[in-house]
Amino acid sequence: MWVTFADGRVLGVPLVWFPVLGAATPARRMRYEIGGGGISLHWPELDEDLSIAGLMAGVDRESA
Repeated sequence: MWVTFADGRVLGVPLVWFPVLGAATPARRMRYEIGGGGISLHWPELDEDLSIAGLMAGVDRESA
């Protein structure tokens, strides 16, 4: 998964870290919301939430 920040930085994280997102279709993964003024990502259809801080720190579910 690639996350592009407002300042142009791009962060890539493996979808294997997030089984719900990995199992979703690309179309469903594209339907997300940015929450908290830019501190989180939310997929309403999938009931999945990720923090930007966690993504930047390289935190996956297995290590959290």
